[in-house]
Amino acid sequence: MSLGSVRAWLAKHAPDLTLIEVEETTATVDTAAKALGVEPGRIAKTLAVRAGDETFLLVTRGNARLDNGKSKRAFGARPRMLGPEETFALTGHPVGGVCPFGLATELPIYVDESLKAFDVVYPAGGSLNTSVKVSTNRLFELVGKKWVDLCRLPEEAAGA
Repeated sequence: MSLGSVRAWLAKHAPDLTLIEVEETTATVDTAAKALGVEPGRIAKTLAVRAGDETFLLVTRGNARLDNGKSKRAFGARPRMLGPEETFALTGHPVGGVCPFGLATELPIYVDESLKAFDVVYPAGGSLNTSVKVSTNRLFELVGKKWVDLCRLPEEAAGA
């Protein structure tokens, strides 16, 4: 069902984009990067997050981490990642295949500034072995509510 909802959403909203299906798993940033032959930062991971009363999706680069302080300043509350069952119930996608396309529930989708480092990124495609190749700007145009700065990069974490 999840893959089907992504296919249907892409057909309606972005028929020029295609799903990339691979034999290997794309369920983690590292496995997706390996399967697609790209660096981990280009994997556009989609996180289901609750901060205070707001539940949203955050699309960020694969090697970035959600920063509690930045999130608290932006939303007035500490962020909490949703568990697999709640994520599936809200998005219709299994953890490892969560993407901002073909959602079961309409949710605000924030796109992290960290993705701007790349012209092309690869969000998941609703299953554990699919992805979508899309320009970063197009991704934002299609699903983004707002650009946000909620994450830190590995080099920032190393210096912290």
